[in-house]
Amino acid sequence: MAEGIARSLAPRGVTISSAGSSSTFVRPEAVRVLREIGIDISAHRSRGLDSIDTGSVDAVVTLCAEEVCPVLPGKARRIRWELPDPAGTAGTEENRLDAFRAVRDELRRRLKVLFGRGEET
Repeated sequence: MAEGIARSLAPRGVTISSAGSSSTFVRPEAVRVLREIGIDISAHRSRGLDSIDTGSVDAVVTLCAEEVCPVLPGKARRIRWELPDPAGTAGTEENRLDAFRAVRDELRRRLKVLFGRGEET
């Protein structure tokens, strides 16, 4: 979700890459809740850190709350946002979607501030 939102907000010329500790899959709930705000990530694929050229990275935002954050070598600026992983939400489909929406909305708020497109509240 962070990659899709960041791509929609980043200034022209900024390259956005997303990777996790290991490659997994893009959650259908993430695709659905981003589609609700006009962002299509249906073609996105999960990648592991080994797919990133660390020498070209200027900034790293990690989204670790429950798990250990991966370490990316290099001199990139590091920002840590401890957001819950909505994939771990149990219950009904609507409960899971609400968890994804909450993280989506918080990511969007923070990324707007990061890219100078919103007020920090």
